Amino acid sequence: MSNTSFLRPSTFLLTGIPGMAGGNMWIAIPFCSMYVISIVGNSTVLLVIKADHSLHKPMYFFLSMLAVAELGVSLSTLPTVLSVLLFDSREIGLDACLAQMFFIHCFSIMDSGVLWAMAFDRFVAIYNPLQYASVLTTPRIGLIGLGLTVRSVVLLIPLPILLRRLPFCRSHVLAHAFCLHPNLIQLPCADIKVNNTYGLFVVLSTFGLDSVSIVLSYVMIIKTVLSIASKEERLKALNTCVSHICAVLIYYIPMIGVSMVHRFGKHASPLTHVLMANIYLLVPPVLNPIIYSVKTKQIRRGICKLLTSKWH
Repeated sequence: MSNTSFLRPSTFLLTGIPGMAGGNMWIAIPFCSMYVISIVGNSTVLLVIKADHSLHKPMYFFLSMLAVAELGVSLSTLPTVLSVLLFDSREIGLDACLAQMFFIHCFSIMDSGVLWAMAFDRFVAIYNPLQYASVLTTPRIGLIGLGLTVRSVVLLIPLPILLRRLPFCRSHVLAHAFCLHPNLIQLPCADIKVNNTYGLFVVLSTFGLDSVSIVLSYVMIIKTVLSIASKEERLKALNTCVSHICAVLIYYIPMIGVSMVHRFGKHASPLTHVLMANIYLLVPPVLNPIIYSVKTKQIRRGICKLLTSKWH
């Protein structure tokens, strides 16, 4: 009899790194390091922007929103990932699993929305620099942030409700050390057409719409940059977009990889599924604060100022 048959119907088993159960403690070291870098890095970006009034500008307000979203993703996955790797505690209740799924996807959608907002910010700054401050005022930025939050919450509330009503009478073993909708939706022994249709609608109306909007923003940016006469000014304008382009690539490439593996990688090894999901959720929150700290002089100067003040 399988181990999963002893579980209550409302309990699932999380999975660590397949084939490496004996080395979970060693595997936990890089994971812990990534969480520390993510939490410290994004918290530092938030503190620097809050403390330095010269950074109270649209670009940095959007950067602080990105840091909040990525902190949310990291903190949503941290409890179960570390409990599996450090303590081999693999059981999770249905309600806790649905709550974790909600927060992971909610913050991921916010992440995507903020990347779109940052692309729009760069377009306004390059296309109409004289009107930049009057177009992206603080109240408007606040409304954009509120709108992105409401969009994430409203669109995702139905997902756990639709899953909650289904009977989970198949295997209760999840493919990851955290709960994701594409994984959970494969486990019920009931008709899941409504769940699949609504899930596809959420993906298209968030990630799909955001990615198209980002591409259109950069088409307009490139068109505007090419109309600038001075080569030096063209390079200067494009240089302001480098950090954001890196953030977009770091976010969307792993997401596309995860989607491809879930859709077409049914015969791929479990390790491939686990690695792709972990890269998608853990790598962007680690790399983005590093990229913005290295590439943005104002953030770098703010970090030095913050460390100097703490030291004294």
